[in-house]
Amino acid sequence: EPGSFKDRQIFEFNPHQLIEGTLIASYAMGVRTAYIYIRGEYQKWQKILQTAIDEAYDRGLLGDKLEKSLKEQLNIDFRLDFYIHSGAGAYICGEETSQMTSIEGDRGYPRIRPPFPAQSGLWKKPTTVNNVETITNIPKIIEMGGEAYSKIGAPGHPGTLLYGVSGHVNKPGVYELPSGTLLTDIIYNVCGGVRGGKKIKAVIPGGSSMPPLRGDEIEGVRMDEESLKPLGTHIGTGGIIVMDEDTDIVKVMLRLIHFYHHESCGQCTPCREGCGWLEKILKRINMGEGSLSDIDLMLSVAQQIEGNTICALGDAAAWPVKGDFSPVMGGFVNKFRDEFEKAVKEKRTFRAPNIVHGRRNTAETLVQTA
Repeated sequence: EPGSFKDRQIFEFNPHQLIEGTLIASYAMGVRTAYIYIRGEYQKWQKILQTAIDEAYDRGLLGDKLEKSLKEQLNIDFRLDFYIHSGAGAYICGEETSQMTSIEGDRGYPRIRPPFPAQSGLWKKPTTVNNVETITNIPKIIEMGGEAYSKIGAPGHPGTLLYGVSGHVNKPGVYELPSGTLLTDIIYNVCGGVRGGKKIKAVIPGGSSMPPLRGDEIEGVRMDEESLKPLGTHIGTGGIIVMDEDTDIVKVMLRLIHFYHHESCGQCTPCREGCGWLEKILKRINMGEGSLSDIDLMLSVAQQIEGNTICALGDAAAWPVKGDFSPVMGGFVNKFRDEFEKAVKEKRTFRAPNIVHGRRNTAETLVQTA
């Protein structure tokens, strides 16, 4: 999703640790087959990972050689075969059950649960699905020991996290830091502050599906779930998106909703129709044709999406609009309502990249008011 790009750094710079972590987890669970699902656009990183897997087979760390050496030397009956499955670019296949459906060769639709993957998953076999970063951490945890590792970072969420920082900062990138690191330290000390010395208007702390924080809310906030949850947002993927004082929040909201509308699989009516209506309303406001009632209509539509779909993509589209399940008044519309009202009242024209069939044209299109 927008703002999340940490996993490709693991593929490129540390693929062997990912394989090692998979081996350890598979042995602990008695698993003999592992799949890494990688998005179709990641051709470069897929080749790097496949090379690392081939090297592991050659060194006897996977497959027949591993099985034979364990049997002869330790009398252990275990082997692991590791496969890469390339997706076709659908964001929905990041959801665990649609990912399994895709691997099986069908369209990537999320499944109703129960049964859960651990009971009946890939080809109706017990299956566990984990994030790439989680599995990659396993070797380091075992090397350090659980007690030593738990002393790193926040007490309730120990260890390090990969923070992918993007937006209006001087040094965007992926940074491995202890969990619970101050958000302001990441922005100003690690990433060199905001470009041009401007003030911060908003920060999305965990990828585009997480409710935003206003610039005046970030002081003293730590990047862990215990600190963010009372503010009505979450750590998510650790994808921090920083927006400076000149950012047009109405255009940001349109961009985000366009993404979720485009990526909705269409299986659930609340998500399929709700995302479509949210995008229509936002386009109307951006074209100077919106009304003040449209602002409340967006909140109402988002409310009807949340919690009424098979998977969490519906929630991911609703939360940036209205906030999460908590009583905190979150979301862009609640926290920046004045900007939406101003856009409606002034009937401004917006200069924005043209959106055609989910692609972004290089030419800029001036949206004229009626």
